[in-house]
Amino acid sequence: MANIGFIGLGNMGGPMAANLVKAGHAVCGFDLSQTSLQAALDAGCTTAETASEAAADKDVVVTMLPAGKHVVGVYNEIRSAVAQGTLMIDSSTIDIESARIAHEIASELGAQSVDAPVSGGIMGAINGTLTFMAGGTDAALDAAEPILQPMAGRIVRCGGNTAGQAAKVCNNMILAITMIGTTEAFELGKRLGLTDQALFDVVSTASGQSWSTTTYCPVPGPVPTSPANNDYKPGFAADLMVKDLGLSQEAAAMTQAYTPLGGHAFELYKQFCDDGNGGVDFSGIIKVMQQAKKA
Repeated sequence: MANIGFIGLGNMGGPMAANLVKAGHAVCGFDLSQTSLQAALDAGCTTAETASEAAADKDVVVTMLPAGKHVVGVYNEIRSAVAQGTLMIDSSTIDIESARIAHEIASELGAQSVDAPVSGGIMGAINGTLTFMAGGTDAALDAAEPILQPMAGRIVRCGGNTAGQAAKVCNNMILAITMIGTTEAFELGKRLGLTDQALFDVVSTASGQSWSTTTYCPVPGPVPTSPANNDYKPGFAADLMVKDLGLSQEAAAMTQAYTPLGGHAFELYKQFCDDGNGGVDFSGIIKVMQQAKKA
């Protein structure tokens, strides 16, 4: 079993660290929130007073942080604590350039590194069923797999350094676009006299099907576990979708990729959040469709 430092114990990182403990790993966690530190203690982790203390003399360092600037900042902060040969896994969702810099810092320290953002939300983190999109060298990915396994439903090797982040921004751009299309269709169906259940029964087994319909249906009723049946309390909040769509558009600009639907999805979700809905589940954007009328 590994000796792991885990930096970032929030809604995602806390349950992930707890699952590593359940698998028999020794986990020392650090977070700026005392509430998160106490939850980690309750889950069987030890805790540190600084990120460097959490990273010192560890086989593995895992980070789960809000943005690229935080990851790069932590990687620079823990330089003197990271031992040569340490495996550094970043599961944050960050911009490609910050991921590249994080890999470079790890290389300078003689450490192996993997970018491994996740899909699956808070429940996936709690249940240990996250999908990890992993990028790194073959050796680093081989080393990372047994560490990721207790937190994972699936681990996908996406390629070399930063490939995991690339896959994540592409996946979430698709998710945003399909969710907007799904909400538009359900609202149009309602105005045409269809019940939500009737449209669901067709779409979920026909050419229009997608995860946004079959697993995360944005109207109450057809999928009991979707946030629509819990007043759109977030599994994945709209402000996080804005963050990820922003990353997709940064990547599109960097590569000169043409992503008109991704750009429009970003604008719609940004306005939704600017209107005070950042803490609502991203499927709650159906409220925009319900309230709007074509001019």
